Amino acid sequence: MKKQTLKKIVLTICFTIASLPQFAFYQTVISNEELIGKGQPKLFGNGYNLREEAHLAFKKMQTAALKDGISIGAVSSYRGFAHQKRIWERKFKSNKAKGLSDQDNIKKIIEYSTIPGTSRHHWGTDIDIYQTNVKQPRSVLLPSNFHNNGPYCKLKEWMDVNAATYGFYLVYTDNAIRKGFKYEPWHFSYKALSFDYLKAYQKLNITEILKKEALSGSDSFTETFINQYLNQNILDINPELL
Repeated sequence: MKKQTLKKIVLTICFTIASLPQFAFYQTVISNEELIGKGQPKLFGNGYNLREEAHLAFKKMQTAALKDGISIGAVSSYRGFAHQKRIWERKFKSNKAKGLSDQDNIKKIIEYSTIPGTSRHHWGTDIDIYQTNVKQPRSVLLPSNFHNNGPYCKLKEWMDVNAATYGFYLVYTDNAIRKGFKYEPWHFSYKALSFDYLKAYQKLNITEILKKEALSGSDSFTETFINQYLNQNILDINPELL
């Protein structure tokens, strides 16, 4: 009788565990390489690259928006370290040719672009979007496109109401007291994944990592500058993502 009772208890426990959501027991180990864009993440998407969970959520959001006449496209999604470095070096070279000092050059770049190794786009959780079924402006990623009579204002209105339903949140909000990167009405993050990536990222020694990369202007990456950059550009974001 005791053996039968024990067997029932064991079977009940096993059944209960098997019935619980997988995420209750599954812990993702995030490598330092993934955090700085040097990993090899498995990515999904048609015309964009996101981690599977973010990709599936984005597809659902696209489908729902299309029912309301909004076709959501992607301008940019996953970007590895090498890609971000190319952006950095191109902008640095262009600004230098205009006579900007290294400090002013860096200040100009980080109005919108991240230092390689510090981008949320390295994680495969963030995506820059636009509306595809409207007449396209000459420059896509401009805040004015998403407001008033801009071509993407309907997209913004729809995202303001519905994005969170699918787990996506604006990263760099239109908040006058927010520091760091300027307002980006196109940049959304899938919180269910990016939240843990940000927490893991905060444990890295970014100053030490960046010193090894020999980026243009890196002589100006003092510990004081990096600490300010982390506090303002990396952490002064939409509170919903913290």
